[in-house]
Amino acid sequence: MLFKLAFRNILRQRRRTILTTISMAGGYLLSAMSFSMIDGSYSNVIRIFTEDETGHLQIHSKDYADKPRIYKTIDTLNVLNETLHAENHIKSFTPRTFAPALAYAEDNHAPVQVIGIDNELETDTSRLREKLASGQWLTAQPDSEGYFDALIGQGAATSLEIGVGDEIVLISQGADGSVANDLFRVKGTVGTRRSQERLNVYLPLQAAQPFLSLGPNQVHEIAIVLDDISLTDNIAAALTETLGRLVPDLTVSTWPEIQKTFYQSMQADKRSNAVTLGIILFIVFVGVLNTVLMSVLERTREFGMMKALGSRSSLVLTMILLETMLLATASIILGILIAIPVILWLTHSGFSLPDPVDLGGVPFSHMKGEFSARVMLLPAAIIYGYALAVSFLPGLRAARILPVEAMQTH
Repeated sequence: MLFKLAFRNILRQRRRTILTTISMAGGYLLSAMSFSMIDGSYSNVIRIFTEDETGHLQIHSKDYADKPRIYKTIDTLNVLNETLHAENHIKSFTPRTFAPALAYAEDNHAPVQVIGIDNELETDTSRLREKLASGQWLTAQPDSEGYFDALIGQGAATSLEIGVGDEIVLISQGADGSVANDLFRVKGTVGTRRSQERLNVYLPLQAAQPFLSLGPNQVHEIAIVLDDISLTDNIAAALTETLGRLVPDLTVSTWPEIQKTFYQSMQADKRSNAVTLGIILFIVFVGVLNTVLMSVLERTREFGMMKALGSRSSLVLTMILLETMLLATASIILGILIAIPVILWLTHSGFSLPDPVDLGGVPFSHMKGEFSARVMLLPAAIIYGYALAVSFLPGLRAARILPVEAMQTH
């Protein structure tokens, strides 16, 4: 009976109902778009960052991640290959070796970072091949003259004044303490003069291991990409337990642990965005408060008449709350119908920023939204909560007002 009465009152006040519904639907749309852009932006930048080189997980020997030394190696690559292939949620993985070196080309020299990569597995795990600026991708075998390939970052290539087809001499330290030096031929250049690869020299793993006096099963790092980034912590715990039984003294690290600077920068950015989101939600709150408050105040004489006819205060309060929640439901339905195509467009297309934003060393130039249950349901919960909160006090006032006082209002 009360539900029918509330529904009739809503239909009877068409103009006020339409204005209130539009106001709350606009609040829902604004909230949904805000959540979509914030969630989508962070998801997109994390995806770019982890798939660029870091991966979702990394395996190292002991404390190599904190204190890298050339002799701190993983010595059982063959055992780890079998274990990682058996894990269902691992999409791809690749082994790597690292060493600082001095590069020479004719009369020029420059400090570089030598990175040994598997030319096939690296393609599946990172976006390094997509960054090939000139030349061709690495091959695992030496050429007809016995030279192994090398990919060189654009910064190092500029400093050394070399390009594709030129020779480069690398001098470093071997894992056994010996001096490592050899001649390689530039097969291609990668990245730009400002990208993180600018001072890197990439060698095929088959060449980097003997160059650094490492065995065929010795590497410094295994980078892992999962099929679902939300499983990062669970897979890390499972691998830690499994590898603890098979290969002692190995450390499995998640991407926030590996890239602390980036993660801390992202968290700081999230806190600053929380202030912006709070302002947006406050605007939504004020909009809902204004429409609901005016709706109740304009009907003061009506509520006084109900009290004069014997209606209980609790009945008046319940009816006001029920009307507000019915309007909120209609507003949310309208907001969802409008928001779905807008958020789908933001998710699939998005828009470009006029100036790229640097977040922890990663250039971020394109904004995209995210379509998820959280994006659609959280604004609905906020609208319901706001509607209930802002209608309670006016409803309580209407329920307690004396019929004489109510009849004297205009």
